[in-house]
Amino acid sequence: MENDLIIRHHSGEDGPPGSLSGFVFGRKPKTILKRSSIMIAAAVALYFGGLGTALQRIDANPDFSPTTVENGSHAVDMVASLIEREVDTYRWAPNDPAFYPTAFHDNMGNFQRGVMRAVSRFTLELETQIGRLNGTSAIDRDLEQAAGLLQFPTDVWLFDFQQSILPVQPADTQYRAAADALRAYNARLAAGQAAFETRPDALVLTLERMLGELGARAAVIEQHTQQDSGLMDGVSDDIFYFNKGLSYATYLLVRELGRDFDRVISTMGIEAVWAQTLDSLRQAATQRPLVVLNSSGESSIFANHLHLQGFFMKRALLQLDEVVRVLRNTR
Repeated sequence: MENDLIIRHHSGEDGPPGSLSGFVFGRKPKTILKRSSIMIAAAVALYFGGLGTALQRIDANPDFSPTTVENGSHAVDMVASLIEREVDTYRWAPNDPAFYPTAFHDNMGNFQRGVMRAVSRFTLELETQIGRLNGTSAIDRDLEQAAGLLQFPTDVWLFDFQQSILPVQPADTQYRAAADALRAYNARLAAGQAAFETRPDALVLTLERMLGELGARAAVIEQHTQQDSGLMDGVSDDIFYFNKGLSYATYLLVRELGRDFDRVISTMGIEAVWAQTLDSLRQAATQRPLVVLNSSGESSIFANHLHLQGFFMKRALLQLDEVVRVLRNTR
């Protein structure tokens, strides 16, 4: 009788012995709370850690080839293809909201910001110089639209409460429309209905804008490394991946400009320094450290990836500057 009472008490507290929920979560309150907490923590770790890592895609393939339009501009093809690749093929990451699994992963976002920086600045030169006869004719409507859309902030999602409480067009939608406008321009160019000036002075102005962007980012590296902020400071990787995206897009654009302006380059005899510039930009863009380190001092046993990246960027700056000086002297 006494044993019978003990058995009934045990059954009432722990529930049916064959219960799946009892097997997974336990039957006692403390056990349920403990196991539930562990499972929630594991789910959060898998969501933000595992899934977030899986969604990261940083593609700095130096052999990337654009979708081309026959008799169009190779550089314009590259700009449109880069935008479409980052927005549609890989997904635009800089405007991911806080609840996305990539919330704690910003390397892809910084890389894409760097790509878009180079693309947007180049499109401004298309609008104001290369896409106008002698730089004085009317601005091309498609280039004007593309240049304006590419100035849109990279981090705007469906809501931008600084502007409105209503939904807005996200950044990726704006950039997709910019790519469409660039495709339209190149189609008209191929049909002989748009301008693309391959004059030395137009190339000079385009390269000077690239010089300004690369120089500004090299200065950011120098300023940050002088602060001695620690081996892994949480900022070095942001700088590194932004510069990686900028260098990568600049490399591809310079490569394709070399095809558009091949006669100018060969006439000026700058093929060798042009190739050297491409090599420096490629090396700045294709570094793939497992972790971005910011070691201090020459005696450190650890690498400083920003210093290495900055070396190649500064070398590209010197080489681009030499190209510009030669072109200036022939104007």
